[in-house]
Amino acid sequence: MEALFTVNNLWILVATCFVFIMHLGFASLEAGFVQRKNVVNILFKNSMIISIGLLTYYMVGYNLMYPGEGFEGGFIGRFAPMDWAAGSVADYAAAAEDGSTYTGYSDFIFQGMFAATCATIVSGAVAERIKLVPFLIFATIFVALSYPITGMWHWGGGWLAEMGFYDFAGSTLVHAAGGFAALAAIILLGARRGKYKKNGQITAIPGHSMPLAAIGVFLLWFGWYGFNGGSVLSADPNGVSLVFVTTSLAAAAGGVAAFFVAYAMFRSYDLSMVLNGILGGLVGITAGADQMSGMDAILIGAIAGVIIPFSIVFFDKTLKLDDPVGATSVHGICGIWGTLAVGIFGDMAGGGQLVTQLIGVAAIGAFSFVTAFGIMGALKAIMGIRVDEEEEIKGLDIGEHDMHAYTLSKEDGIFQLTSEG
Repeated sequence: MEALFTVNNLWILVATCFVFIMHLGFASLEAGFVQRKNVVNILFKNSMIISIGLLTYYMVGYNLMYPGEGFEGGFIGRFAPMDWAAGSVADYAAAAEDGSTYTGYSDFIFQGMFAATCATIVSGAVAERIKLVPFLIFATIFVALSYPITGMWHWGGGWLAEMGFYDFAGSTLVHAAGGFAALAAIILLGARRGKYKKNGQITAIPGHSMPLAAIGVFLLWFGWYGFNGGSVLSADPNGVSLVFVTTSLAAAAGGVAAFFVAYAMFRSYDLSMVLNGILGGLVGITAGADQMSGMDAILIGAIAGVIIPFSIVFFDKTLKLDDPVGATSVHGICGIWGTLAVGIFGDMAGGGQLVTQLIGVAAIGAFSFVTAFGIMGALKAIMGIRVDEEEEIKGLDIGEHDMHAYTLSKEDGIFQLTSEG
């Protein structure tokens, strides 16, 4: 029993490291998709988000999300800092005897890595025009309160759990929640300067480094093995290996489907669509990765890949909502799809389950959107959330940080791109 406890706990910690790598993936992806003059700003925000996420989750979020006995079927947990830290080694030895698969410490650090992801999703959507301080205030409040409250509704034994809602690793609880928050933020913030012209013309604002964006996606795919695989919450070989397979197949199908659909729409081999298609497949399978067969996973990922180009064009051209990284489509729309897919494919498929999934998506999406809109709206009224026109033109790296991500130097008559600092 003690050996099994150790192995299970070790796998949770390894999976935690995988999920931590996802934050490097988000930073790389977002940096690649923005202009060169805003790279430092993106990296700064991603560095602060993981720091803010862990601290707020320790002080408020964990007990708010996992309140324990007496809160079953409820709507909100406990506003209290962590109390498990007082436990002794003997306490955790006893936990092993009782059949627990991991310690309280492992549970906190694994869940804490998830907590910061919601704010990271918003970071990419509002890139290149939001003030740094208001964004950090928003991230602090959203991660401390909104994410744990909706997380408690299912993972903490709340009312959605009692209803039978199912979201294995967070297609809605993490990704769609972040996507809806991103949607609220970009509505209030407005588009980047020059994106939408008065004559109706839409100007593409390409990112500065597709190699960096591609590296980010591969890091995210790698990290997703911990995100989904760790959510088995044990080192059960059947459970973990199944999740690895379904996660991989959905990602692959998402990339291939996005490739074909994007080519049919644009008559070009659009790398950004393929990269987002992969991510859409990963988000889509996350809700039911432990419930699906390989073919189910392929279908879920492929449908997510089809959704990506249509959704990105819809937000960009129809609604004229400027999302530099496609976060609202990848995390919001594909998160909804993946959660609903639990009621359509796999071991839990059925009409009743589909209705339950729909209720959960609507409730979590509405709460996240309204909360984010309220927080960002209040910040907009109190201190303003958008940089001025001159700062946006020069770039946030100079305006907010007084530094460049890159600098051009002339050596032997050849311009080379070099890192600064």
